[in-house]
Formats: sequence, C-alpha cells, structure tokens
Amino acid sequence: MPRFPLYPLRLTRVAVVVLVAGFVLLLGTPASAHSVLLSSTPAANAAVAAAPAQAVLQFNEPLEQGFTELVVLGPDGSSHWEGGPPSIVDGKVAAPLRTLGPAGGYTIRYRVISADGHPVSGTVPFTLTVAGAGTAAPAPAAAAQAAMAAPDSSMPLWPWITGAAILFGTGFAVARRVAREGDAPAARQPSGSP
Repeated sequence: MPRFPLYPLRLTRVAVVVLVAGFVLLLGTPASAHSVLLSSTPAANAAVAAAPAQAVLQFNEPLEQGFTELVVLGPDGSSHWEGGPPSIVDGKVAAPLRTLGPAGGYTIRYRVISADGHPVSGTVPFTLTVAGAGTAAPAPAAAAQAAMAAPDSSMPLWPWITGAAILFGTGFAVARRVAREGDAPAARQPSGSP
C-alpha cells in the first residue's frame, strides 16, 4: 500500500493560517488613539457674562507642536476674536482672546495634531450674555491666521489596500501550489521482486 506523505497537508494548513493572519493584520485599522478634548474654557455651551482672557482647550494626551489652529468666531460666524496665535503645553492649547463684542453665540474652532500624528478638529460653542466693548480682529490678520492651517496629514487608504491585495495574492498562490503538490499522485515504490 503506498504511503502518502502528510507534509503537504501540514503545509497547506500553515499557508492558510499565515494567509489569514497576514490578511487580518493588513486590513486591521491602526489604533484609534487620537487626542480627545476633555474640557475647555469657556466650557462647551456655557453662558458667560464676560469672556476669560484666553480660550483654553485641555486634551487627554500631549499634542504635537506646529500646525495648530485655534480661532474664535463671533455671532456672525466670520468675525475673529482670538488675540494671537495658540500655544501648546503638553495637552493644553491656549490662545489669548480679544475683548468680546456683541452678545450672542461664539464658537471656538480648533485643529490640533495628536501624538500619533493624526489631525483632530472640532468646535466648542459658548454664549456671551452681556455685550462687550471689544472689536473683532482686522480682516487681514484673520486671513493670515487661517492660511496657517495645515493640510490634512492623515495616511491615505491606498497603501493598506495595495498591501492587502499583494498579501492575499501571494498567500493564494502559495496555498494553491501546496494543494496541487499534495494532490499529485505519489510515486509508487517498486515491490521486492520482479
């Protein structure tokens, strides 16, 4: 009775396990450890009679320096009330505020870079209940600060898709070859005498 070696079957199983593990690793998304806003001054949806001297955002982890945007938009949605560029200390971003003007809804708009390099953006609304005597930042200064905003630096999806396709194709070719070798008839051993 001919003996069929078991190693092609083992190789097939190994190839399938390697293929599945590699496919899962390539398609798995990177950990979503982006920075999260913990608190702000003024607080989200707060009603304040007078604004603080600066807008402060506190995040759950240290932030990358550079490409940070923190602007304060007035009730008209376009006037700027920040008094200078933002500064970052660990997970805290702060920017000085001008004396606010008309009563109404203000919005802190921010964009920061997480420790993992991904941009995080959002808004914090608050309401000024008593009109102040301040005036908005001049239009050229506001436009210059908006121009400093960084382009989106998140990693594109195509390298992940390409890597998955290459890994899947290679694994499929290896599994098919191993399976073909296991299906080939084994060479018969000659019997003891002719």
